[in-house]
Amino acid sequence: MRIVVIGATGNVGSQLVPQLLAEPDVTSVVGIARRPPTAPDPRVEWHASDITEASLTPLLRGADVVVHLAWLLQPAHDPALMRRVNVEGTARVLEAVAESGVPALVHASSLGAYSPGPKTPRATEAFPTEGIPSSPYSRHKAEAERLLDAFEAEHPERRVVRMRPGIVLQGDAASELARYFLGPFVPQSLIRRSLLKAVPDVDRLAVQVVHASDMAAAYVLACLRPVTGAFNIATEPVLDPPTLAAVLGAQRVPLPAAVVRGVVALTWRLHLQPTDPGWVDLGRLTPLLDTTRARTELGWTPAYDAAQALLETVEAMGRGRGGNTPVMRPRARGTARALEVVRALVPGAGGTG
Repeated sequence: MRIVVIGATGNVGSQLVPQLLAEPDVTSVVGIARRPPTAPDPRVEWHASDITEASLTPLLRGADVVVHLAWLLQPAHDPALMRRVNVEGTARVLEAVAESGVPALVHASSLGAYSPGPKTPRATEAFPTEGIPSSPYSRHKAEAERLLDAFEAEHPERRVVRMRPGIVLQGDAASELARYFLGPFVPQSLIRRSLLKAVPDVDRLAVQVVHASDMAAAYVLACLRPVTGAFNIATEPVLDPPTLAAVLGAQRVPLPAAVVRGVVALTWRLHLQPTDPGWVDLGRLTPLLDTTRARTELGWTPAYDAAQALLETVEAMGRGRGGNTPVMRPRARGTARALEVVRALVPGAGGTG
């Protein structure tokens, strides 16, 4: 079986590629990324390609499965760029899958695709996927779902799987996550369990997470088994304020949601941190996921619980850890760090990296 992974160097792709190589039924793995690893695995056929520009069809020919992971979480201050990669890039991937005759597509959707809903009962995969309007990330995930709907209607002979995970965490992604959500002004060394003394107790704030290794295992199962449709992927326990406080050994500090959102919105507008206020809405308004289908039909069993995934990531973030791919590299130091600060204060300065 020949499997092509688009976005093979990110948080999930970095775990998925080695897991695929370990499968006896997988005969070859093709990794597509804008910036391939500096020390690539020789067992992988690597291609440096940007999904918004490259001719993808030749790269997909002969594949049995295409896994589409390429997605931008930032820069939220440039929604046009994000949409060009996330939505228009997904459309180009679907077009290439159709043109190259690939029989199966596994797509990285998200908890963020779901419409606002209650935390109980938990949402199955049949819950509406219209997204959270205030979140560009969520809107793009919902738009991608509509593209998949149209693709399935036009190509009913193709096998299409949609993976809808909670937040994907791992130690190797700590610096990447810090860049995406904290920005250059917050020292990673402050993100330590011993220093996290307070947790904001915000109404309805509750999120689900999954370790990247377990997420990759779910993708492997989706590639190898004849399943179709959507799968919610998340682990227990749900990370709400009481659980976060218990896991981190911190105190809960009650805060109105409007205050938290207002602070996030103000600091984002001032370019003091990169997280737009839509992420607050995402954490509060999306439903909690029912993962029954993943466990029964996909046969997925996670090795890490949510507390383990969170603590591994927090510890790695405090130590400045990163992965061995360009997108997951440890935080820059010296002149490169100064350039990150300049880019945050003056959008467009110094290029896009």
